[in-house]
Amino acid sequence: MVTESGVQGVTESKDYFTNHQLIMVTINLENAQATENLGIKLGENLPPGSIILLTGDLGAGKTTLVQGIGKGLGITAPIVSPTFTLINEYLEGSIPLYHLDLYRLEPQEVIGLNLESYWEGLDVTPGIVAIEWPERLPYKPDNYISVNLIHTAAGSRDVEICNFEFHNP
Repeated sequence: MVTESGVQGVTESKDYFTNHQLIMVTINLENAQATENLGIKLGENLPPGSIILLTGDLGAGKTTLVQGIGKGLGITAPIVSPTFTLINEYLEGSIPLYHLDLYRLEPQEVIGLNLESYWEGLDVTPGIVAIEWPERLPYKPDNYISVNLIHTAAGSRDVEICNFEFHNP
């Protein structure tokens, strides 16, 4: 099934790329290919400086979504979970993709990694930052997209997408 958003396998969709407002949407993804297709759309549409915080159980599809984002950016290198390397940088696409996996870390261990340099664009070229297991972050960026992947009883996945923008007065 192709919806208005053009995402194959999505049974419900809304425009969640609108700027400067809080948007929350839940989408049902039929299978891993639908999860990757959603990632492709994200990669094609998100601007440099976008931060995606990915939550969900092991095997929920977080890395599959990031693989789709990479394809949407035109990255041809294999995208694998950086569980042991912590950070994989893919620089060959239309914009860089920084894939972080904090599964093996405790919040106090994350502090010394200076991860904010990825979303502040200080030491790296601005790109898309995808962080798996962000609950291990002792701090969050001011602006991010929260993506929560949930297994359903029917064997598909629900994905809850919400953007967060905090503006200092």
